[in-house]
Amino acid sequence: MIEARELCKNFKDRKRGVVKAVDHVSFNCKAGEVYGLLGPNGAGKTTTLRILSTALKPTSGTAIINGTDVTVDSQKVRSQIGFLSGNTGLYGRLTAREMVAYFGNLYGMEKQAIRRRTDELFDLLDMRNFADSRNEKLSSGMKQKVSIVRSVLHDPPVMVFDEPTSGLDVMSSRTIVDFIKHCRDSGKCVIFSTHIMSEAMRLCDRVAIIHNGRIYREGTVNDLLQATGQNNLEDAFIKIVGE
Repeated sequence: MIEARELCKNFKDRKRGVVKAVDHVSFNCKAGEVYGLLGPNGAGKTTTLRILSTALKPTSGTAIINGTDVTVDSQKVRSQIGFLSGNTGLYGRLTAREMVAYFGNLYGMEKQAIRRRTDELFDLLDMRNFADSRNEKLSSGMKQKVSIVRSVLHDPPVMVFDEPTSGLDVMSSRTIVDFIKHCRDSGKCVIFSTHIMSEAMRLCDRVAIIHNGRIYREGTVNDLLQATGQNNLEDAFIKIVGE
């Protein structure tokens, strides 16, 4: 469902010159799988995911999303992807329901389909009690639920989660984690970036350690633990990055 092929992204900085944010990154993710990109802030996770979502064009290399090249048909790729980050980016004056309907129109969905899918997702995420409240009056956890619905309303086969639990409390984070599991169990292909190792251990079928724009190691959590001789993923991560 997702195949990244030697992705590179360079930026120009006045002081540092050319900065390689993503440096020949390659990986693949299948349907019904959660693939984790693990790395500290500035490792290249978000840049990689923004390339997959077509928000950024790669300097070189490419990615194939559900059979479509991100550099050839970005519009088709966007129809195949749901993208969720830790930044909700909601219009404060709209209600949760209005916000979702707005994005349904952007996706080209019919009104009846928008209403049916909205009701389904609001029930799934227990959102009925604030569905008609303005986004500016919602808590962080409530806003993130609205963002989830906004991202998956068109039922895309590929989901991209870019540190979606950042800044959330325990209960709100649990909702996000449970929803990622739901996506996997529904047969979706899921890319999940985080620097929280406990989340990765609970969610990811395979993981890649990314640092300085490069993938240092890839495999299951057990693969990484065995390769490093560590008992937990955090220690394995530190050892891999340190080496």
